Amino acid sequence: MANITLKGNPIETIGDLPKIGTKAPEFTLTNTDLSEVKSTDLLGSNLILNIFPSVDTSTCATSIRKFNQKAASLDNTKVLCISKDLPFAHKRFCGAEGIENVLSLSDISGDFGKNYELTFANGPLKGLLSRAIVVVDTEGNVVYTEQVSETADEPDYGSALDAL
Repeated sequence: MANITLKGNPIETIGDLPKIGTKAPEFTLTNTDLSEVKSTDLLGSNLILNIFPSVDTSTCATSIRKFNQKAASLDNTKVLCISKDLPFAHKRFCGAEGIENVLSLSDISGDFGKNYELTFANGPLKGLLSRAIVVVDTEGNVVYTEQVSETADEPDYGSALDAL
């Protein structure tokens, strides 16, 4: 269980992120066009999983914008921006912001948050996804993780990109 904070107030997740060197848990997420995106379909590409509570918060929006800029220059890498927001919210945000270089995906089922053990267990964001980064190599192995300790803070973009 990760002990983190939201504006200095302690909150917890249901568990811990996958360990570096292990196989990343499989997932199925919902794209903005309501199609399914499965991790098994993405094997062969490096993946940066940018996970956050909601597209409708400033820090989450900033992380999508920054990864969108950086993703354009990455070889054989897909950036997946993941929250429990409905696919329609992801589509609205990406359309308004001109986001084209990342996949904006919904964990509408909640299975991703459970399998990656990063769903908030308590606090005002209970049930949403905590802010985290997981980098997965072309063979599906976890090569980097960051559980952001203060939910209002941005992730360490440089370390995530360097893990590739």
